[in-house]
Amino acid sequence: MELATEHRRWMREAIKEASLAPGHRDVPVGAVVVRDGKVLGRGHNSRELLKDPTAHAEMIALTAACSEVGDWRLDGCTLYVTLEPCPMCAAALRQARVERLVFGAFEPVMGAVESKMKLLDMPGLGPKVEVIAPVMEAECAGLLADFFSDLRGKKDGRDA
Repeated sequence: MELATEHRRWMREAIKEASLAPGHRDVPVGAVVVRDGKVLGRGHNSRELLKDPTAHAEMIALTAACSEVGDWRLDGCTLYVTLEPCPMCAAALRQARVERLVFGAFEPVMGAVESKMKLLDMPGLGPKVEVIAPVMEAECAGLLADFFSDLRGKKDGRDA
């Protein structure tokens, strides 16, 4: 399978995960950890659901993948996520030794890979992580735009 097609395949899985988050009033971000054509871990934002500031899609997917493989090291894995990771999640990728990050939409406020800082390029923080972005940017950004548009509508009383 062509690499670009493979990236879109797994990003669609991350988008499916993201679509679960609004059901519990969380921002629609989804992530999957993949190795050798198999999903090892999945996650979507669950901060509101779990009342946990660390319950980002990436963190949940990484934890699930580590549990699946029985190790904190995720050598040879790729993390697909619909939104550019924040500093916490970018650091976790390096700590887990994830080989590759593929993300969909850029995050201009907290993006720690390209937008606000380049945490994955900083020396001395663990192994380097290859970055491929954006992949399916319009679809990933659209999830966020729709969510925040709906949220604004409810605050304006239009959906009350």
